[in-house]
Amino acid sequence: MRRTELLGLLTLAAVLTGCAAPVPAQAPAPVPITQVPPSTASSVPSPEPTPSVEAAPTGCEKVIADMPPRRRLAQLVVVGVDPSNPRAAADLVRAEQIGGIFIGGNATALLRGNALSAVQAAATVPVSVAVDEEGGRVQRIDALDGDLPSARKMARTMSPDEVKALGAERGRALRARGVTVDYAPDVDVSDQPDGAVIGDRSFSPDPEVVRAYAFAFAEGLRAAGIQPVFKHFPGHGHASGDSHQGTVVTPPLATLRRDDLVPYQAIAEFDGAAVMVGHVAVPGLTAGKPASLAEPAYRLLRTDYHFDGPVITDDLGAMRAISARYPLPTAVVQALVAGADQALWSSGGRVGDVLDRLEKAASTGELTGDRIHEALLRVLNAKQAC
Repeated sequence: MRRTELLGLLTLAAVLTGCAAPVPAQAPAPVPITQVPPSTASSVPSPEPTPSVEAAPTGCEKVIADMPPRRRLAQLVVVGVDPSNPRAAADLVRAEQIGGIFIGGNATALLRGNALSAVQAAATVPVSVAVDEEGGRVQRIDALDGDLPSARKMARTMSPDEVKALGAERGRALRARGVTVDYAPDVDVSDQPDGAVIGDRSFSPDPEVVRAYAFAFAEGLRAAGIQPVFKHFPGHGHASGDSHQGTVVTPPLATLRRDDLVPYQAIAEFDGAAVMVGHVAVPGLTAGKPASLAEPAYRLLRTDYHFDGPVITDDLGAMRAISARYPLPTAVVQALVAGADQALWSSGGRVGDVLDRLEKAASTGELTGDRIHEALLRVLNAKQAC
């Protein structure tokens, strides 16, 4: 009898007698656990099913996941606001949910009467509030809390410990008014005359003195709950010209490493700070572009100096080193693509135009999702927003 006939007869016999027909050895059929008879299943423990759904995001990942794409991009900009108009500042934050505001100029309405609380109340995610309180000719609350000496005067007349105490005192005054970030200290190494573009904003022409005093001032700010921002990487102190007025070129990178970059050598060890990248072209590094828009400048900071905190651009809107060559939305995109975590323009306005351009860059891959996510994590962590 042929094999197929034999199998047919056996199957028929099984149906008639209720016995299971034998299964050919070459074609075993696995039996799902739900089809095992009750008497058998009770003696075989069922394994727990493995969940196939990923765990819900937590911390900063959850904050990011809950943001619409445009608001993620908005977190990566810092916009100048009118210091005399608290309502306008709150309206801007409410409408666009930008990551930060910058208060410049001499008016103080935003810094009085708890005005900044309304700005924070308008924000879904806490907004950073920045000033550039260096001392000397660059300060914002001197009319409210007294004059602060210039960096050069601090180094000439005070010890580092005294400067640290002064930074803490000023930081507490800023914090009490609602400020969270200070674009200071200036770590440029310079022997320029006091009134020059850097001049007395520099602690010293000696890079070791600059490092000691700048870190002391920054430690004081940090102790008071203010985020210090070291500037202007990779060094403006020996550059030709004024980036407020036009193109600025530094000495070659090899020269900067021996002098202007020395204060950054321990920057990775200073937790809780940010770095501001300047609009200086560096021979041997930026190929003629301002450092703020040049990826090699950010790579230098991240790899050679191992800094992993947030990095912000210098002013992209009111400084002709940028504005004379790049439309504001283009400059913002280029800065973020290059490696900035936040783009600053003190002139304010054009927020919608900038965000539209950022959305386009994100949709085409010009600004990648990884770059956006990386920047968001740094920005949100710095604000303790998650």
